[in-house]
Amino acid sequence: MREKAKTKGKPRVRSNHKAAAQCSCGAVALEIDVPARWAWHDHSAASRRAHGSAYATYVGSWRSRCRITRGDEHLARFVEEATGHTRSFCARCGTPMLYERAHAPQMVNIPRALFTARTGREPLYHVGIGELQDWTYLGAPLVPLKGFPGVVWERTKRKKRVETDVLFE
Repeated sequence: MREKAKTKGKPRVRSNHKAAAQCSCGAVALEIDVPARWAWHDHSAASRRAHGSAYATYVGSWRSRCRITRGDEHLARFVEEATGHTRSFCARCGTPMLYERAHAPQMVNIPRALFTARTGREPLYHVGIGELQDWTYLGAPLVPLKGFPGVVWERTKRKKRVETDVLFE
């Protein structure tokens, strides 16, 4: 059975399918209706620093289709002065939970890694690609590192030895 949600006088049909997400310690949990609105990789410096990684992958959802199911009291907020964007994180473990952009108040963005199941969208888009770092892994072939199970590495291309014939006169 589908539940109707009211938004500005128009009834909307809410999905029965949900995708659950939670922080590292489990204190904060949320869910969104599936499918999500969209998904993307964010290469911007702000997201890179907020997540401590090369880039952050987000799932975007309409705010009306996202619910905090546990631990609202553990959510802490940080507002970026320059942009007015808000980042919420778990005050217990520090996990980034929500990213809200000032120019899109009807949307909420959630790090994709927090979900335990599919969200109905694959991250096909790249935001801030001009800020891509030269040290970011871009899918080069990987090989197992001998003696270290579970570790792989990018084998550097060996320069071929240039043999020169030197003629002595």
